[in-house]
Amino acid sequence: MPRRPAAARLLADVHDEVVACRACPRLVAWREQVAAEKRAAYRDDEYWGRGVPGFGDPAARILVVGLAPAAHGANRTGRVFTGDRSGDFLFAALHRVGLANQPEATGRDDGLALTDVFITAPVKCAPPANKPTPDERVACRPFFTREVTALDRVRVVVVLGQIGYVAAAAEFGLSPRPAFGHGVEAPMEGGRTMLCSYHVSQQNTFTGRLTEPMFDAVLLRARELAAGA
Repeated sequence: MPRRPAAARLLADVHDEVVACRACPRLVAWREQVAAEKRAAYRDDEYWGRGVPGFGDPAARILVVGLAPAAHGANRTGRVFTGDRSGDFLFAALHRVGLANQPEATGRDDGLALTDVFITAPVKCAPPANKPTPDERVACRPFFTREVTALDRVRVVVVLGQIGYVAAAAEFGLSPRPAFGHGVEAPMEGGRTMLCSYHVSQQNTFTGRLTEPMFDAVLLRARELAAGA
């Protein structure tokens, strides 16, 4: 995989600005309240309690798009999709298909490395009830736009859930936008492809709406499309 020093610099700039951002009072208040009150299981942890930037390979050809950090997941660990059951499901799958060096993601210093994949979300702070407002989505969009711009090798965008799909479709200019559904593929300009998956939430994985074989199939298809680009 080629080195991408320019992309890495641009992503580092976004990283620093996301971490320092206090633009949305409701989100700032919530993320800091959660970090102060903590969940009993994590009472000895030092919560991150700030904006959570994307993470992964600056040379990625596959972009994975979620929604927002989880209150006791990434808002605790400081790395997207890390430290909760959704992340456990996601990173185990990435490891099975050869896109991550290990199946576990527990914290920023756990040695996890992604190959050919970058993971992000259009909203960078944990929202109450996992529901950012329209204004909060608008305020956060420039960060997402800059990540997408820096990741100029991306050929496949894997969207996790309807909200991530809408955000990514707007960013990549996908129009008309096919109805969301698991496994739906939508060709985009420049030979790119958008792939839809149900979100890796506990609600979906615990009920069997999204199974490991179903999600592995989406990631394997993403690898196939990226390799053929």
